Amino acid sequence: MPVELPVAPVTSEDRKKKDKKNDDDNTASGSRPGAPGKDGKPDEEELSEEDQALKNELEMLVERLQESDTRLYKPALEALRTLIRTSTSSMTSVPKPLKFLRPVYPSLQTLYETWSASSDKALFAEILSVLAMTYSDTQPRGTLKYRLLSDEITGGEKSDPGSWGHEYVRHIAAELGTEYNMRKEAGEPTGDLVALSTTCAKFLLQHNAEADAVDLLEELESISAIVDLVDANTFGRVCLYMVSCVNFLAPPDDVTFLETAHTLYVKYSKFPEALALSIRLYNPDLIRADFNAPANPLMKRQLAFIIARAGIPLDWVIDLSDDDSVEPDLKECLMNAKLSTHFKAFGKDVGALEPKSLEDIYKSHLEQNRLATGPGGDSARANLAGTFVNAFVNAGFGNDKLMAKAEAGDSWVYKNKDHGVTSAAASLGMCVLWDTEEGLTEVDKYTYLNDEKIKGGALMATGMLHCNVWDENEAIIALLEESVAEKSALLRKSAIVGLGMAYVGTHKERILELLLPVVSDETQSMEIASLAALSIGFTFVGSCNGDIATTIVQALMERAEADPNQLDEKFTRFMLLGLGLLFIGGQDKSDVIIETLKIIQHPCSKQAQVIVEMCSFAGTSNVLNVQSMLHYCTEVNDKENGGDDIYQAYAVMGIALTAMGEDVGAEMALRTFSNLMHYGEPTVRRSVPLALALLSASNPQVGLIDTLSKYSHDSDIGVAMNAILAMGFIGAGTNNARLAQMLRQLAVYYHREPDALFIVRVAQGILHMGKGTITINPFYSDRTIMNKNAIAGLLSTLLAFSDAKNFILSDSHWMLFWLITAMQPRFMMTLDENLEMLPVTVRVGQAVDVVGQAGKPRTISGFQTHQSPVRLGYGDRAELGTEEYLSFASVLEGLVILTKNPGYEEEGRMEL
Repeated sequence: MPVELPVAPVTSEDRKKKDKKNDDDNTASGSRPGAPGKDGKPDEEELSEEDQALKNELEMLVERLQESDTRLYKPALEALRTLIRTSTSSMTSVPKPLKFLRPVYPSLQTLYETWSASSDKALFAEILSVLAMTYSDTQPRGTLKYRLLSDEITGGEKSDPGSWGHEYVRHIAAELGTEYNMRKEAGEPTGDLVALSTTCAKFLLQHNAEADAVDLLEELESISAIVDLVDANTFGRVCLYMVSCVNFLAPPDDVTFLETAHTLYVKYSKFPEALALSIRLYNPDLIRADFNAPANPLMKRQLAFIIARAGIPLDWVIDLSDDDSVEPDLKECLMNAKLSTHFKAFGKDVGALEPKSLEDIYKSHLEQNRLATGPGGDSARANLAGTFVNAFVNAGFGNDKLMAKAEAGDSWVYKNKDHGVTSAAASLGMCVLWDTEEGLTEVDKYTYLNDEKIKGGALMATGMLHCNVWDENEAIIALLEESVAEKSALLRKSAIVGLGMAYVGTHKERILELLLPVVSDETQSMEIASLAALSIGFTFVGSCNGDIATTIVQALMERAEADPNQLDEKFTRFMLLGLGLLFIGGQDKSDVIIETLKIIQHPCSKQAQVIVEMCSFAGTSNVLNVQSMLHYCTEVNDKENGGDDIYQAYAVMGIALTAMGEDVGAEMALRTFSNLMHYGEPTVRRSVPLALALLSASNPQVGLIDTLSKYSHDSDIGVAMNAILAMGFIGAGTNNARLAQMLRQLAVYYHREPDALFIVRVAQGILHMGKGTITINPFYSDRTIMNKNAIAGLLSTLLAFSDAKNFILSDSHWMLFWLITAMQPRFMMTLDENLEMLPVTVRVGQAVDVVGQAGKPRTISGFQTHQSPVRLGYGDRAELGTEEYLSFASVLEGLVILTKNPGYEEEGRMEL
């Protein structure tokens, strides 16, 4: 028989455990006390003894508040506050005091109204404010309402909302924005809201919620208040977040954020970071103040390198009329005088010093199934292509075999015909780029020849080699200004173009005196006047100079009245671009000019409006501007009645120009271009590859390579040629092996198409630009600063390809050299205190976005360790490998000055 075991009596403790287990089971199975049961009726909520005791105590305290004896109020309120503050809860559940008090919340609201103003009523309002969090779905902004009532009663002695916890502060912050917008629309005062937001922001900053604090103050339009709230531990994360938000903000908030972050960096003596933001703001006063702020001479030299890289006008920083006011070494840094020396030292270090021949680039032995000898059987066109390939590949090294170091009388110039001679002579300026001493000697021997075409090319070369390098003696103006007044149109044109490239971004008044009369002179050809306007645009890029803009618009109006056919000429677009370049990044500053342009009764009026508008929002990621450009792209043109659709080509490029400053916007732009390619008119389709080239210059993304490869075989030869050029642009200076192979295949595919083959060769030269040491991407300093000079060069070149047949493939192939303003070494070179090269260990890897991440996360991933100098690709970031040296620069790009870390030696001695 089975033995019966004795059954232990059930105790109260066992019941508690059983209740708790049932609660856990209910929670795990998704049910909850009070939820509908199987019969559809709600189950009775079962409470543990502790919960029941808490509920009874809370109900008793609420009853005390309703009694007539006012002496009971304060103890009851204090007890309620203590119970609410000390309650614990999980991340997904409501604190039990709030849960139990929820049913009596309406009656407490009624009771509150009956009390007279006192400290007790203020505390009562605080408690109601906390309880309102559970009623936010039915009674919006209750938390904020009672918080403000409590502050109003207490007057000067306001309690700290942070004492109620982080979730409470976040709740108030969420309601503050809504309330502020409602009051603002109604015209009501908002001072109390701003004061409370400042208090909440201070709490958030103290609890590692810098992003929430910035968002709150931004919503209440008081972001400048954050300057007084941060400390030495939080300002860095705050500034990093604010700067990363700029591309997502509408004007004028984007400028306000930059100015506020700049104020913080200045406050904490972060000079390179502050100067970077001043350059983004393009504010002469801020740039000068930041440059003069540090007392350390090495820091000033580092800032000078940053200013030189940005192409900032020199007279913004120093007084050019007073030679003794600036040290020679510092002026040398500001003028980029040693750029060529550093670049050649870098080339030697990475093994790129030896000149490359055309065959090294073409690799004809890998091009199978060639059915014709030579490119399309046209030796003149082949030699012209070789001119550009040689120039781009050996740019800056000054030792190519065709031009710079050619034997006497054996120069490549003499192997070209007609206008090819001009481009060949001009290509010498590319080969000796940045070398203002030896380079000028090389070019000089072509300047005095009788052949007008060679002399014209030499004038261009003189300007090219000085691009982005200041000339203290202004020898270029002396060499070129006489030719501006020459009778020969070729020499005039060459001198004007050379001056534009030499003085790009310098705001040189002398250039204005020389060229502005040419723009206004109606007797000048449209070609000369347009190129003069463009060179002025190059020189004063981003200046938003209203006087220059008015003069150019006036010139357009006068020509439209005198002979409207003049504005139909192909060169008119460059006058319009010259006008647009004045407003690069100026945003709303171009509104008056755009309205004025609408007066001109000619199709070029709309072209001008599109160009000025897209230039104004270059690199801003402004969504409204992208929508405006899309609207232009989708308009239907009545060509039979004189309609013109060339403005749509500019609008397509405008989308890329606006979106290029930010990754999300760039990705969205790619989708837009895909749609335009499928459904757009022929003019729009031909411009899509050019827009892709602008969007991703020197950044060969795999998906983009495949897309352009597909377009390069398009049935429309215009689309195909522009796609081939774009392949060169996106791989410019990267030596990308996949692109190199594709271009070799295209050389075979188009061997019977001379024009297409010429573009293939040019693309090959651009791909191997500087033997892989030069970039044309306009963004630098961790892709945060846009170089306006680079934008000018890229836009000018791509605008020439909007009608390649009449420009690049005709007699204006020299326009490819406009790319020179965008060309910069893609290196990171470390210098010692004497500005001599100092090899140190550095890590180079993919940049990681650390905005808003806690602690000190790694800023690079997948890094490799090298000895400096190193070359940096798009998206790369460098770090010092050891703590032996300290850097004066905040971003390790370009020329970086290091100094010995005094603490590192002490650590070494301690280890010994």
